[in-house]
Amino acid sequence: MRGSTGEVLALASRPAFDPNVLSRELTPKQWEDIVQDEGHPLTNRATQGQYPPGSTFKIVMAAAALETNTIDPATTIRCFGSYQFGRRLYKDWKAGGHGTMDVSQAIVDSCDVFFYTIGQRMGIEAIASYATQFGLGRETGIELPSERAGIVPSPAWKEKARNEPWLPGETISASIGQGYVTVTPLQMTSLIATVGNNGVSFRPRLIRAVMERTTGRLQELPAVARGQLAIRPETLALIQHALAGVVTEGTARRAKSSLVTIAGKTGTAQAVAARPGPEEDLPKKLRDHAWFISYAPTVTPRIAVGVLVEHMGHGGSAAAPLAKQLIETFIKLAPHEPLIADSPSPARSPMTVMARQEPRD
Repeated sequence: MRGSTGEVLALASRPAFDPNVLSRELTPKQWEDIVQDEGHPLTNRATQGQYPPGSTFKIVMAAAALETNTIDPATTIRCFGSYQFGRRLYKDWKAGGHGTMDVSQAIVDSCDVFFYTIGQRMGIEAIASYATQFGLGRETGIELPSERAGIVPSPAWKEKARNEPWLPGETISASIGQGYVTVTPLQMTSLIATVGNNGVSFRPRLIRAVMERTTGRLQELPAVARGQLAIRPETLALIQHALAGVVTEGTARRAKSSLVTIAGKTGTAQAVAARPGPEEDLPKKLRDHAWFISYAPTVTPRIAVGVLVEHMGHGGSAAAPLAKQLIETFIKLAPHEPLIADSPSPARSPMTVMARQEPRD
């Protein structure tokens, strides 16, 4: 997607099916085979697949916490590897903990405990408000049928949808993009494009121009701006800087490119709430989904790419390399200078950081 116009340059969903088969009369058995296929080939996952965003949602969380003055850029939180709330222990993906984190480093290393903590401090209403501002919980408006809106949960939503009260622990889960939060890949690609575009959002579109049948005249369609995020420039700048650090030194190091600077956020989203054993021992349908949302270059981005790989584990290892490949292919096909943006490498904060291990987010 071009963040500056909303143009969708490529959109794919797998498994798919051969649409040519629909041009001829199908037998009931042939149609049943397509409909009953466990891979759901009739579902356009880009616009109709609804998934927990996982740690990609931490972009929203960071913006909300800074804008509501729940934290400031210098606020630090100590991560020991888990967060106690009531009688439940919420674990971080890094068992030994991340050490002392500010918000920028928490984005780079995807520290769950940091976001559990600020989520509990903010409350679900503030989280929902900013998620909605980022375009979640509603259709993007792309020119495709049956687009899904996803869910931005709130006490009012839960009361209406489930006739149940909101529970405090559900805010903790929502803080890392789990629980009731669901999004489509297109929504998250649009979200990261908006961040790279300094908060200006455009409606995603597939059609750039239409030709009049009688005259053959080509009519260009204008980009449709959806609005500007009501977020301070310094907040956006901090998040942009941290997203560059995710690739250079954080959970998406496998997306680092020699052709172009890339900024982005990984996510590992649980497909089921309770899993009966280690990830590697589970049947594929119970394994985590892998996310990576990104834009490039890091200064004046030309392209935004979102990748969601169902049941393939960690975003940094399964989704980020695919996004890198797509971005590099775009750069090679549409060369433009300069490719390497003159953006400083995010500096580590002078605080305690625990030993690094292979990212699992």
